Order: sequence, then structure tokens, then C-alpha cells
Amino acid sequence: MLPRILLVFSASIFAFIVLLTSIFRTASVKYEFPNSERRINPQTLEKDSIQVDYILAYQGKVLPDSILWPLKALRDKVWLFLTTDELRRAELLLLFADKRLASSKVLFEKGKADIGLTTLTKSEKYLEKALNQEKENQKKGIDTQNFLQRLAKASLKHYQVLQEILDIAPEAARPKIIETQNYAKKVYQEARNSIFDKGGIPPENPFDWN
Repeated sequence: MLPRILLVFSASIFAFIVLLTSIFRTASVKYEFPNSERRINPQTLEKDSIQVDYILAYQGKVLPDSILWPLKALRDKVWLFLTTDELRRAELLLLFADKRLASSKVLFEKGKADIGLTTLTKSEKYLEKALNQEKENQKKGIDTQNFLQRLAKASLKHYQVLQEILDIAPEAARPKIIETQNYAKKVYQEARNSIFDKGGIPPENPFDWN
């Protein structure tokens, strides 16, 4: 009797994983490019010499092209849901943004521009959510000065990495990547302004935009 119960339980778990994988992949925005070979864009090579002093979190071994990715993404959502500390929630959102950006670059380097672009877009949306969480925390009287400094620097790093991805992305993907850079610009500008309002000095922007 017990072996049969274990067999049914195992089959149910497997079916749930398959269903979850299908749901996540269906819900994701899909991008398709006829030619995903890497191309070097000479217009951005000079900008790539700029290195922001910020280290992205390691993306891990399970990337969005893995069948196990939906479980990892679900883990992140549960982790965030169970986190009640408001400052920690902002830090988690930034962590998820950093990891997805690092994953996106790896996927572009592997020639998987379609999945890479989807992951990149999610990364920058997480970055924006981190900013929104900081604003909510600030309204509640939580001290966010240290987080604002980190967020401002992270947004500059995101812009730098997006420039690097532009170098290896298919031509058809470049307009969307350039559009996505607006998230990093917005987050930096708003974080910088908040730091100024608090009497602080924000990280210097080394790029040719303010």
C-alpha cells in the first residue's frame, strides 16, 4: 500500500512541475529573432570601457533556459511573499533584478537572444519595483539612505551591462534593449534626487546622460 501511495505522490509532483513549467513559459513574453548570431557593434565599444564599481549577484547555475527555472522563479515569488520586513523586500527586489540581468547576459552570450531579452526585461522591471518599494518605505519613515546609495549604483551598473549586451545582441533585438535602458536611467535619476533631498552625495554618473 505504501509503495503505491509513494508512486502516486511522485507522479503528482512530477505532473505539477510539468504544469508549472508550462504555465510560466506560456505567461512569458516571447521574442523571436531570425538571426541570433553575435555581432559586435562598434558604436558602443568606447562606452564599454566604463566600469561601474558594483558587483552583480551571481546568477546561479539554473538559468531561464532550464526546465527547472519555473521552480526557481516560484521560489523567488514565495520568498518575497513571506518577507515582511519592508527594507528587506526592497533588497530582495534588487537582488532579483541583478540576478536576472546577469542571467540575461549569459543567455545572449550563448546565442539565446529570445530568452535573454525576456529575462532582461523582467530584470529591469524588478529594478523599478525596488525603487517603488523604497518610496513606500520612505513614506513609512524607514531610513533608506544606505539602500538609495546602493540602488543608484546598481542602476548605473545595469546601464553598463545593457551596453555590453548591445554589443552582442542581434540587430533586431537592439531597439528593445535600448528602450529597456530607460528603466535604469529612471531609477538612477530618482534615487539620485532622493539622495540629494536627504543632503547626501549620490554616486557619480559616468555616462553621457543625466
